Amino acid sequence: ESLYKTVWVFVVVVVFLSLCCVSGALCGTFNIKMPKNINVLRGSCVTIPCSFDVESRFENNLDDSCKAYWNDSPSFNSHNAKLKPTKDMTGDLKKKDCTTTFINTNLLQRSKYYIRLECNNALKYRFSQTGVDVSFIDDPPSPTLTPSTLEVKEGTSVSLTCSAPAPCWSHPPALTWTPNLGQSQETLQENQDKTKVKTSVISFTASHLHHGNKICCTAAYRKQDGSPDVTAETSLTPDISCDPSGPILENQKVTLTCSSNAQPAVENYTWSDGGALIGTGHTLNITVSTINSNFFCNATNTVGFKIQAKKNNLSFLLFSFCSNLFIGVICSLLILRGIIFVLQIFTLIL
Repeated sequence: ESLYKTVWVFVVVVVFLSLCCVSGALCGTFNIKMPKNINVLRGSCVTIPCSFDVESRFENNLDDSCKAYWNDSPSFNSHNAKLKPTKDMTGDLKKKDCTTTFINTNLLQRSKYYIRLECNNALKYRFSQTGVDVSFIDDPPSPTLTPSTLEVKEGTSVSLTCSAPAPCWSHPPALTWTPNLGQSQETLQENQDKTKVKTSVISFTASHLHHGNKICCTAAYRKQDGSPDVTAETSLTPDISCDPSGPILENQKVTLTCSSNAQPAVENYTWSDGGALIGTGHTLNITVSTINSNFFCNATNTVGFKIQAKKNNLSFLLFSFCSNLFIGVICSLLILRGIIFVLQIFTLIL
């Protein structure tokens, strides 16, 4: 029985070690990890994230003499390699980091590139099983806004995140917000394929002043070949609703807002308490009371301005009606019809 247990344990260990060797967990094998493709902004630098592993017997051969070479065909050596990065362009090869930054992307072309590891000892290996497709773009991709839409109530705390690809780690894009809604926090984050993105997070409290006003995030990329910087932007238009949490207390200060989708556009807003003019502009700051609690907003466009007549109830009613319709031709016809109607009434009276 003890012999049976010994054989059984031996079989389990062998199977376990075999699986580990297949996965490369214990028995080291030559393999490499890098993105399948990289988009290079023409004239800018690019960083290709890269890591590798070697067979266990070569672990001790990873030293300061090791170099990484790149070529656009899988069959090459250190002598005919098209790209021979210096140490300051390459990661720490002793730690199996072959990440490479190309400052001068004019050396690259649209192709698939492979890497070769070569040391001043027995370790020399070409990773021909995996390469990275390099493509060139003239314009950077648009940043991403999260969330992509914004519909909240006034007073809500809001956080917006702007993300833009950072193909060159040493020169990530500069992110700016328009308008400036406050302090932003920026980080350089890593994707699953080890590529990176620049993110900027801005937080603010939603206000009626933000309603309908575009919020824009711009990513500026600096080029290393001396050509002008290029930018890409994205934006959203927030929808801020007002939902008071309860009744307004007497003598409380409030801000009233008046807006209109007029055609032609509104030229003037005026406020009244039903009689006297108490303010102008699309907002009114007042202190409410039981005596002073009714407020009226009047929006005037070019059509309304032309037909407004002071101290004339009939003309005032027609003016208000047209200001709401915002269609000049219809308003003009209604006014003409109203004047004819009034003349007919006066004719009958006389």
